[in-house]
Amino acid sequence: MMKNTEKFHTGKVFLVSMAHFFHDTYTAFLAPLLPVLKQHYGFSLTFAGMLSVIQRMPMLLNPLIGILAERTKARYFVIFSPAVTAISMSLLGVSHSKTFLIIIVLVSGISSSFFHVPSPVMVKKVSGNRVGRGMSFFMVGGELARTIGPLIALGAVELWGLKGLTKMIPLGVLASVILWVKFKNVAISDSVSRSTFRGYLSTMKAIFPVISSIAMIFFFRTAMKSALTFYLPVFLEHRGETLWFAGISLSVLQAAGVVGTFFAGNLADRIGHKNMLKISSIVTPVLMFAFLYSSGIVQMGILVLTGLFLFITGPVFLAIVNGLSSKHSNLVNGIYMTVTFIIGAIMVMLVGYLGDHLNLELTYKIVTIMALGAIPFSFMIKTEL
Repeated sequence: MMKNTEKFHTGKVFLVSMAHFFHDTYTAFLAPLLPVLKQHYGFSLTFAGMLSVIQRMPMLLNPLIGILAERTKARYFVIFSPAVTAISMSLLGVSHSKTFLIIIVLVSGISSSFFHVPSPVMVKKVSGNRVGRGMSFFMVGGELARTIGPLIALGAVELWGLKGLTKMIPLGVLASVILWVKFKNVAISDSVSRSTFRGYLSTMKAIFPVISSIAMIFFFRTAMKSALTFYLPVFLEHRGETLWFAGISLSVLQAAGVVGTFFAGNLADRIGHKNMLKISSIVTPVLMFAFLYSSGIVQMGILVLTGLFLFITGPVFLAIVNGLSSKHSNLVNGIYMTVTFIIGAIMVMLVGYLGDHLNLELTYKIVTIMALGAIPFSFMIKTEL
């Protein structure tokens, strides 16, 4: 049983972070392969955005998954999700229709939800009084996966063709085998919950001020983040860059995000979560404008800086949410992820729609201006009950 002591259990935090890495490596396949899939299947940017929404749609069930995690042995969610996600995402290249493409993306999204709801709670329980640091480790696993994932996907397609992605299935299955060995006796909950509906409702009312504060910042920033993390390969290809340059640029952005994420939690533990959110909200739009009006090596350098500041909100938000005094941590985490999904889904579709009906160049400028709206909310955010 894992108890939330003052001690920071580095080894256990590292194991959960590695699970995050194995899982998210496969979910990172979609964005860099969009130009290839778009050409292969002949779909629009709006449909591309819809695929992202479908992949995230199961997050609507996150509160229910959170309750289920409290009433079951949720470690099995963490153990088997990498295998399920690996199998589904590795089938992207063998789909014979858009319908099948939608189905496999949906399956990966369901698997992802079952992984992401209980895993931060596990991190919280082994992080002691350094929750920010623990969430940084956890988020680094995900960001590192999104750095390496595009390169693995592009490399597989380069070596074996689009259908060759299926050769990546064994690695994901092996990851789940390793996780089974390491996690089969590690409990996420101290005990199986028997809370009533009234107890869950009381928790939801209590966390509303904090979640709503986070939601406002997330609302204004997410269109810009979606433009960079999901549509960047397509954007750069439209600017005349090669597929490999576009994919590498996405990996560079994500690599910078890994560094920013790693230091964000530790720094937030020292200077405060609110101050970290202020810094990111102010600096990121400025860097985004600089990225749009630069080129070559200078543009790549600005992209690195943008990644450093863009991703630091992830571990900060998780530290705030999982640092709340609640006996229903899985439910709280599930609600947070559901709220961010709804906002993220709307924004990724909006960026795709604007890209189709205006152009991505103008769309990138619009979402950057929109991101400025997060600044006042970063000063007013509530970080505790």
